[in-house]
Amino acid sequence: MFDHYVCDGKNKFRIDKASTNDTSLIGSRKEAEEKLEKNNSEIDQLQARLYADKKEGVIFLFQAMDAAGKDGTIRAVLQCLSPHGVHEAAFKAPSSTELAHDFLWRIEQQVPAKGEIAIFNRSHYEDVLIGKVKKLYENQDYAERIDRSKIIDHRYEDIRNWEKYLWHNNIRVVKIFLNVSKDEQALRFLSRIEEPEKNWKFSESDWNERKYWDAYQQAFEDCINETATDYAPWYIVPADHKWYMRYVVSEIILATLNEMNPQYPEVTPERLEVFRKLKEEILSELPAEKLEAEKKKKDKKKKKAGKAA
Repeated sequence: MFDHYVCDGKNKFRIDKASTNDTSLIGSRKEAEEKLEKNNSEIDQLQARLYADKKEGVIFLFQAMDAAGKDGTIRAVLQCLSPHGVHEAAFKAPSSTELAHDFLWRIEQQVPAKGEIAIFNRSHYEDVLIGKVKKLYENQDYAERIDRSKIIDHRYEDIRNWEKYLWHNNIRVVKIFLNVSKDEQALRFLSRIEEPEKNWKFSESDWNERKYWDAYQQAFEDCINETATDYAPWYIVPADHKWYMRYVVSEIILATLNEMNPQYPEVTPERLEVFRKLKEEILSELPAEKLEAEKKKKDKKKKKAGKAA
C-alpha cells in the first residue's frame, strides 16, 4: 500500500525527490480521519494481544525537522494504546552522565521488553544528525586510537549492527521520518508566534536551526541511506498535510502489528477444566436475580454489536 514510502536499502534515497505534500493513498481528509479512527481501534486490539503474547517487542521511532509534527502525530495515532506495556522516550541533548558512556547507552535503557511497545521521540539518530551537522563529536574525549574523521561512519555501522542485534533478539525497529518542506516549516513557525496557545512551542533557537536546513537535509539523506535495511527499514512520510501524515503513520503501525500477528496464549485442557470448576463455584454463590440481570446485559451488548457490524 505504501511501498513507495519505504526505504529498505535496496535503492538509493534522494531527499530532494521525496514528496512532502503527497496525498495519493486516500481520497480526502474526511476519509483519512475516519480511517485513522478505525485503524486506532485495530491497533488497540493488536497491542492487547501483543502484551499477552510476550514473544516480540517493537520500537516506533520518529525523526523529523522541527515543526514537522512528531508530537501531534504520536498523540493522534498512539493515544489509543493502553499504558500497560507502552512507554515513550523523548531524547534531548545528552547529559554529562550519558556522554560518559557510549552513544547507544541511553537508548539501550529504553528498549522494550517482549510484549511491549516503545515510542522514540527522536532517538540514537540524533548522533548522526545534529551530531554530524554541528560536529558535536569534536568536543568529546576519545582514546588516542580513535580516528575522529571516521566517527560518523562508525556510528552508522554501530547503528546497523545494533538494530540487527535487536532484530535477532525479538525486537523490531520501525523508523519513521516525517518529511516536511521548508516553506511549510516556516508557516508552522509563524502560527506558533501568532497563536498565543502555541507560543510555548517556539523559541529563537528553532529559527536559528533553520539556517542549517540544507545540512540537515543532507544528514537525513546520508543516515537513511546508511542505515536502511530489510530488518529495520525507514518510512519516508509526507508531512506537509498533518491529517495525511497521521493517517499514513497509522497504516504503517497497523501493518507492522498485523505482520507480527500476536495471539492470546492458548489455554490448555487442564486449565480449562480448572476454569469450569471455578465457574460452578462462582455461579453457586450468585443470587438468581443477579445472574438474570447479567444475562440481559450481555444479550443487549451482543445485539448492539450485531447492528454495528
